[in-house]
Amino acid sequence: MQIAAYDGAKVQEVLDQVLITAAFDQQVSLLLLDDAVYHLHKNQCSDKLANKDISAIYRSLQIYDIEHIYVEQESLSICGLTQDAMLIPVSLLKRQDVATIFKSFDFILSA
Repeated sequence: MQIAAYDGAKVQEVLDQVLITAAFDQQVSLLLLDDAVYHLHKNQCSDKLANKDISAIYRSLQIYDIEHIYVEQESLSICGLTQDAMLIPVSLLKRQDVATIFKSFDFILSA
């Protein structure tokens, strides 16, 4: 995912698709890059934006056996965030390794 955390309904739609896919015992991984790294920031204030708090969805990923959450390291750095600022445990992935990890997936959903 590349879009900002509260950038319209698209984020909610993608997260719904992720959870539905995982509910049918499909192996799901997430990669967050660019502004999407803000999705996992611990100190979100969605109430000030009149949006649904998506942090609860990310906290529930483990229930759906979604265990591989990747964050692109360069995006995290550009946004001024650290791995410690993430809401849930993530694996850092270098930009140069994104294409390699894409090759390991059968299906890629992008937003």
